[in-house]
Amino acid sequence: MNTTAKFPRMHVSLYVADMQKTIDFYTTFFGQEPSKVKAKYAKYELENPSLIISFIENKDRVQAHFGHLGFQVGTVEEMKERLAVAKEQGIVEREEIGTACCYAVQDKFWVNDPDGVQWEVYYFHEDAQFNDPHYEVGKAVSEKACC
Repeated sequence: MNTTAKFPRMHVSLYVADMQKTIDFYTTFFGQEPSKVKAKYAKYELENPSLIISFIENKDRVQAHFGHLGFQVGTVEEMKERLAVAKEQGIVEREEIGTACCYAVQDKFWVNDPDGVQWEVYYFHEDAQFNDPHYEVGKAVSEKACC
């Protein structure tokens, strides 16, 4: 096996409770229509970042509290542009500018899909030797923690 070969694209599949709400949200969030829609199924194929994400409608298998998903952007300007678009679309849950999250200084914003899956869009400034205290386990906001 060639251990230097890179995977060409990541695939994620999530269970969702309501396919139409999911399609509406992700079409807004990704800025593109799904590449495939079938009964209780939708798929988006993103070029940048290279990601295939599919959704399967099955209320009984929707899982809460698995963590979060996210996109790292290359510049502060790109983060600000994406934040402005998300604000226009009314999907921003919260913003964190200059936060120390996951032992890194980041600017970010968060959106939640219709089933509560958290997505962060962030710019990485530099490593940090500490985590913002409001992300510590046991704090009131720990369910919204970055890590």
